[in-house]
Amino acid sequence: MNVLITENENPAVEGLVGLLKKIDTDINIIGITQTVESTINWFQSHPNPDLIFMDIQLDDGLCFELFETMKIDIPVIFTTAYDEYMLSAFKVNSVDYLLKPIEESNLRRAIEKFKSIHYNASKNNEVIRQLLNELNKGYKNRFLIRVGENYKSIPDKEIACFYIMERATFLRTLADKDYAIDYSLDNLQEKIDPDKFFRINRNCIVNINEIDDIHSYSSSRLKIKLNSDKPIYDLIVSKDKVREFKKWIDK
Repeated sequence: MNVLITENENPAVEGLVGLLKKIDTDINIIGITQTVESTINWFQSHPNPDLIFMDIQLDDGLCFELFETMKIDIPVIFTTAYDEYMLSAFKVNSVDYLLKPIEESNLRRAIEKFKSIHYNASKNNEVIRQLLNELNKGYKNRFLIRVGENYKSIPDKEIACFYIMERATFLRTLADKDYAIDYSLDNLQEKIDPDKFFRINRNCIVNINEIDDIHSYSSSRLKIKLNSDKPIYDLIVSKDKVREFKKWIDK
């Protein structure tokens, strides 16, 4: 296992090297860098390592500048004295986030996690997704809308639904106002709170608080009516989403 250490404090480097050799004799440290710039230069002249141990605050800036400057697909175990960067770390290639002083047991678990993830790409994606879900509890709750030469901000609690009409995406407010937005429904699903909004079919996402009526429709589907006085079109819950919709509405 070839490892790069990006750390600007020599005592921390020595301590980490000692622990790594103690935990796994197959670990081969192929480089040590101390700054963002030196790390970029290192990658330009060396083969990629299997794993990076990376401090966050380096001599010339935060390590996240590396991910903004160059494409890094290599798993990273962050080693830092600061816990406020945890969310940013897990938005990149983080396997684990270890706080200094690093304990041998925590480092050992991080390495074992890397080994299990590194050889199973699907598990890697799932672990990162779960970590992001645990760390990032916030969702987009306002949308900036342009109205002529003006702009207005609409909170999600005032949105009855999002829908597609003639290949464009719109949101409808509780006041039955429709505004075009620069998001696809797929993109919106990743940004809005799934406890509040549900995508009933390919063309519409509805607000749970704006559902006025639900009744059976043909082929085991459901038809819903919103509080809106201005109908869009028939709001039919797709057959493959009915079970999930019932669970969502019954939370």
